[in-house]
Amino acid sequence: MTVSDFTPLWISLQLASVTTGILLLLALPFAYWLAHTRSRMRPLVEALTALPLVLPPTVLGFYLLVAFGSQSPLGKGWQSVFGGPLAFSFEGLVLASCLYSFPFAVLPLRSAIAQMEPELLEAAWTLGASKLAAFFHVVLPNIRYSLVTAAVLAFAHTIGEFGVVLMVGGNIPGRTQVISIAIYDHVEALEYGAAHGWSALLLVFSFLVLLAVYAMDRRRGQRSWM
Repeated sequence: MTVSDFTPLWISLQLASVTTGILLLLALPFAYWLAHTRSRMRPLVEALTALPLVLPPTVLGFYLLVAFGSQSPLGKGWQSVFGGPLAFSFEGLVLASCLYSFPFAVLPLRSAIAQMEPELLEAAWTLGASKLAAFFHVVLPNIRYSLVTAAVLAFAHTIGEFGVVLMVGGNIPGRTQVISIAIYDHVEALEYGAAHGWSALLLVFSFLVLLAVYAMDRRRGQRSWM
């Protein structure tokens, strides 16, 4: 395989796009709940949410591989419904990526929602807006920059995954081999030219992502969760 073979890039982009879309749908209501709940379970939920930030990817990948395996209840149920295994599949990569990148979508949104003036929502409710209407017309416009930040971070983090996708996906060319794994294969084969090409692409991409995030932070006049 050479760097001119863009299959790992397309798989990575597809994986990151699907994962980011799912994460935003899940992270928005979850972040809103975290920002406003008074439940005693909140510290536990926050710790579980942030766990992928400190947990070694291979550890998370191993337990996900066990959970997705053909002998597990989830793996058996998936195979009986869809006719194929969950582990070593693109669908398995999506589920694993959602779990691994979840805090990168939730934490910026939770921080932005928590910093909102409560009077804004109270005024909307006083004027007769439902909680759902207030969320769409008050909360979302006020966290739009954090929403973009969450999407960018989740997308970039998924693009750069290695340990989790290697454990769950199994490095199958054309199906589950993403850019980070392609780099590893090139290095093992002593194909440093191709490894340099993919690595430089990820380096530039990562730098541009961080530059965009910090530029948005400066524009809105506050620091993000990072």
